[in-house]
Amino acid sequence: MPDASPRKLVEVRNLKMHFPITSGILRRHAGDVKAVDGVSFDIFEGETLGLVGESGCGKSTVGRALLRLYEATSGSVVIDGVDIARLGQKELRRIRPKMQMVFQDPQASLNPRMTVAAIIGEPLAEHTGLRGNARLARIHELMDQVGLNRAFANRFPHAFSGGQRQRIGIARALALNPRFIVCDEPIAALDVSIQAQVVNLLEDLQDRLGLTYLFISHDLSMVRHIADRVAVMYLGQIAELSPRDALYANPLHPYARALLSAVPEPDPTLESSRRRIILAGDVPSPANPPKGCNFCTRCPQAQPVCHDVKPPLLEVTPGRHVACHFVPPITAAAGSTGGPEASERNRQGEDR
Repeated sequence: MPDASPRKLVEVRNLKMHFPITSGILRRHAGDVKAVDGVSFDIFEGETLGLVGESGCGKSTVGRALLRLYEATSGSVVIDGVDIARLGQKELRRIRPKMQMVFQDPQASLNPRMTVAAIIGEPLAEHTGLRGNARLARIHELMDQVGLNRAFANRFPHAFSGGQRQRIGIARALALNPRFIVCDEPIAALDVSIQAQVVNLLEDLQDRLGLTYLFISHDLSMVRHIADRVAVMYLGQIAELSPRDALYANPLHPYARALLSAVPEPDPTLESSRRRIILAGDVPSPANPPKGCNFCTRCPQAQPVCHDVKPPLLEVTPGRHVACHFVPPITAAAGSTGGPEASERNRQGEDR
């Protein structure tokens, strides 16, 4: 009988991305901005992992470090069995076709001096032997896949709308038949009426081509629509990682609860009875994060241990990981219960 368990395509362990702070005429090293500070997660083949959090929490930095657009400070990123963090430039170039990125701003990510055919065909020229009519046929095929008219192949990016430009970026990402795509807020710069079209296109391509996504966004409603699991980030660390339905039904981390309380409810009756959680204070500087839990300065339930001991990201119930010393009881509505094993794991986290 074949093994039905999903295969891990991406494995991230203790990923850190620190940017140095220099001062003085001699540019001495005075500290670090800890944009990503010890992030670990897996992405299974064929799934979409949503990565959410407020602006400046490190979401986009995680995505760029995964594809080695940034050189990570430490940690490992294994994609399809290969730790790309330790590869030389020659070996990295060889596996680039497996992993691609769709950028946030389609206006800034497309070369204004290149035609659509040249933009989509550039990866083909760099990584394949396709030339002439064979390359043009592949370009037309990619344009068909993302819903662009072939007659527009010789137009420049300025002639397209924002949604069409994002389709060009998606076509470019698909050119080399990747297995893993980082979508870095691909709908943030688009009109609301166009956002659904782009998300539906991404879902359709995933079903047809078997793609795996890391979908970075601050739009919690859209993440609920597209993601299978969701990781909530705060100040460079993951606060909670849970299946989508369980997270939205019963968020366990105090920050996740506050974040999801801000999502509008379409039903006016339910909206009027909802309680918004307003967090006090400001987000600490990533150059000087708190000693214990990075959320302790704003958490309404913080205890003395929270200011001294950093809680590890622990699996409190199958599939649900939370970085908190005081995980609330998991209700039946969330699909599972914590049980004694989860309680024991929580106590172990406090001891650490």
